[in-house]
Amino acid sequence: MFRCVSVLQIKQSLSRLSAKEQREIQIYLHQLRRRTPAWKKATAKRIAEVKSGKFATMDQLEAIYRRG
Repeated sequence: MFRCVSVLQIKQSLSRLSAKEQREIQIYLHQLRRRTPAWKKATAKRIAEVKSGKFATMDQLEAIYRRG
């Protein structure tokens, strides 16, 4: 059975994990985020924009970066 824990308790527990274990948690949380309808919709929109030619080339990005 599950017991109730606060967000603070979860954060404290996570801070005691090794770097490797923390990385595993990061990966897991990222995977959970990628399953949401909002993420899927936003990704589909970005893909459609790229396919329609709405993207910046590397040269354009470098020019923007140089201008500051």
